Amino acid sequence: MALRGPVAIRFRLTAVGRKYICLLVGQTSIYPGQGISGEWSGTLTDKPMKPSIPLHRFSIFAEGLDHPEGLAFDAEGSLWAGGELGQIYRIDKRGRVREVAVLGGFCLGLTFSPRQELYVCNFKLGALIHLDRRGGVLHSWEKAGGRKLKTPNFSVFDSDGNLYFSDSGDWGKHNGWVYRLRPNGRVETFAGPFAFPNGLALSADERFLYVVESLKDDVLEVEIRTDGRVGGQRVFAANLARVPDGAALDAMGNLYVTCYASDNIYKVTRAGRISLLAYDPQGTMIARPTNLAFGGPDFDRMYIANLGRWHISSAPAGVKGQLLANQR
Repeated sequence: MALRGPVAIRFRLTAVGRKYICLLVGQTSIYPGQGISGEWSGTLTDKPMKPSIPLHRFSIFAEGLDHPEGLAFDAEGSLWAGGELGQIYRIDKRGRVREVAVLGGFCLGLTFSPRQELYVCNFKLGALIHLDRRGGVLHSWEKAGGRKLKTPNFSVFDSDGNLYFSDSGDWGKHNGWVYRLRPNGRVETFAGPFAFPNGLALSADERFLYVVESLKDDVLEVEIRTDGRVGGQRVFAANLARVPDGAALDAMGNLYVTCYASDNIYKVTRAGRISLLAYDPQGTMIARPTNLAFGGPDFDRMYIANLGRWHISSAPAGVKGQLLANQR
């Protein structure tokens, strides 16, 4: 939908490439469950939002994976990914894929601990699974905070060895949580409930946890107090159409968010300014992007998991990524 000229309506309008996504009062939403974000009067044009990384800069890094969802680099620079039948893949620096293990279920987020051990969110098994580097299961958690895990989705370590992980809950409901796994193996509730909490990213100073809410098209900034308790929270980025999924930070503190339903990636500055980083109108190179990770020889390339296809794509990011706990 392209609008021109003076208008005075209540709406939410988001430009993705050359497409507008517009929700109006009294209209049937093309994305059920979303409401009106505010009022605005002014002039609109049909000028498209131009991605800062053109699609031709992307290439296929590795292929032959079973609809990859999660990505994680180990300290040696190898990329690990999961598959929709519970596969765990290890991919060398040349893009050669080797299947390490098959857990069953469906592997979502992958994260390495400071000890280079792998933690996998497996939503069909309803478990957070701890693996060694050979793919052997060391431990599994199916409950947290007195609740049975529904949709364990993504996790991130802090420098003290605490693992924050999201349990998205049920689609269409506001019953997702973020939990924290302590180094002693105890799991506790950190924050929630949220509207399908998905990707997570931890600020470099570890004061804030960024939580993607897929059902609200936003990212929350959640304070972590010095005593470890949850503090205040605010909407850090809104109107990230459509269905934001994964998140990662660069070394400058900018946040990158993949959007599953619109085959695009947003960049959000530390000040909260949103721009379109990449967009694939055909959905073939960037195809239902779920998670992203920084890697490469200079740690300045972006790697994208494409749940809609069978490959991992990559592009120069133009900035180095933020080092994670297992890379410091």
